[in-house]
Amino acid sequence: MTAITLNLSALVDKISDRDLELLSRDNPDARLETDCKGNLISMSPTGSETGDRNLELAFQIKLWNKQSKLGKVFDSSTGFKLSNNAVRSPDVSWVKIEKWNALTKEQKRKFAPIDPDFVLELMSPTDDLDVLQDKMREYMDCGIRLGWLINPDAKQVEIYRQGQGTEVLNNPQTLSGEDVMPNLSVSLEDIFD
Repeated sequence: MTAITLNLSALVDKISDRDLELLSRDNPDARLETDCKGNLISMSPTGSETGDRNLELAFQIKLWNKQSKLGKVFDSSTGFKLSNNAVRSPDVSWVKIEKWNALTKEQKRKFAPIDPDFVLELMSPTDDLDVLQDKMREYMDCGIRLGWLINPDAKQVEIYRQGQGTEVLNNPQTLSGEDVMPNLSVSLEDIFD
């Protein structure tokens, strides 16, 4: 998925949340985000293989959450208004149920003003690793507790933890939700296949 940041300062100072909602509504096939400066980011759709892998990862996390009932799982079409004012759509994300329940009904219907507890970004063949690593650091700067950047082609996972350096795993078979998502174990067999 190729991401292009558009500077629209000739038209507006920054894209507001309402602008982004309207643009997303009027362009349902577009994947749109904003950075912390209000610049619009347009991302191309993923290829079929990446879409299948992403669904597999989301399915495993959703299945764990159905059993644990510890939070809410979101797919790549979900935008969150992060604490740095960016609106981001991680490929898979999870929010503790207490944090989610603290939001109003209206907040839940829009780009929820919340930093997820967990995010996952799945690298596709057209992604730029440096751009994704910057996005992961942005998530950590916003207080997200655990993040996985999965690179299927390299069979590599970068694990981001709050207040720690990045850990790089080569060809891991599973990933753990650690203390953020207790007893979660995600198999990477179909992802690295």
